[in-house]
Amino acid sequence: MARNRTLGRLGAVTVGGALAVGVLLAAVRARADETAGRLLDALRRERAESTPDVAGTEAATPATASLPDPVQRYLERVLPDEPPRVRSVRLRQTGEFRLGDADSPWKSMTATQHYTVDPPGFVWDARIDLVPFVPFPSVRVVDAFVGGAGTLEARLLSAFTVTDAPPSPELDEGELARYLAEMVWFPTAFLPGHGVRWEPRDDRSARATLTHRESTASVVFHFDENDEIARVTADRWRETGGGEYERRPWTGRFSDYREVDGIRVPAAAEVAWTLPTGDLPYWRATIDAVEYDPFSTTGQGSATPPGPNSE
Repeated sequence: MARNRTLGRLGAVTVGGALAVGVLLAAVRARADETAGRLLDALRRERAESTPDVAGTEAATPATASLPDPVQRYLERVLPDEPPRVRSVRLRQTGEFRLGDADSPWKSMTATQHYTVDPPGFVWDARIDLVPFVPFPSVRVVDAFVGGAGTLEARLLSAFTVTDAPPSPELDEGELARYLAEMVWFPTAFLPGHGVRWEPRDDRSARATLTHRESTASVVFHFDENDEIARVTADRWRETGGGEYERRPWTGRFSDYREVDGIRVPAAAEVAWTLPTGDLPYWRATIDAVEYDPFSTTGQGSATPPGPNSE
């Protein structure tokens, strides 16, 4: 009987402890959700105030004759004859992230990313698992460019701040450069009329420059033999700690192009910094789903990139 009473007390303590942990995790998760939700609401509001709700409609393709030759060939390759007006995008990503130097192990990552076009903006909301197959401990990362301002915040267990980059022109420019490079997932934004200025370099590359509010960013796009973007390069600001930044070469690679709603986009990508000690790859992922115009009441629906196109 005494043993049964002891086990009963232990069971009550265990259940109570589990409930307390559950309440704590819910509370800290809500704190991270607040940051991501606030930025996402601001992104939606900015898009709604800046552009009419014309998603899902088609318009005459702007003339591309003035663009560099490789850019013209790329747009002909990836866009349908009558491309849709894409005003917002949602991506779902699964992959790995490296926290630390080149000797650090890769950690599992899942993320959802929203973009807007006119004005440019994005919110990347990611969870990085520190222990394989265990949902916690994890790092919650919110990376964003909203209202012309960059945000980078990382929290352990969604509660304890690991990184919270202070506002700065370098952060804003770096986030705008990321946005420009990632327009490969909504290439209608490369068409004339969306603010991208192109400079020819050679038959397989061109430099794109985008200005929004106080920030200007440039990225070089490199095209392969299929006239698709295989690589992007830029000199981006990299935080070195304490709010200090230095310009470092940065490279993104794209592959496995597939068709979504008539638009060819890469289903796999990876990025890396080039440091004095060598290359530092830190993000690699596959795109599980692409949805065009999720912010619109007349959105085009979502699509998971199908198997490789035979082309």
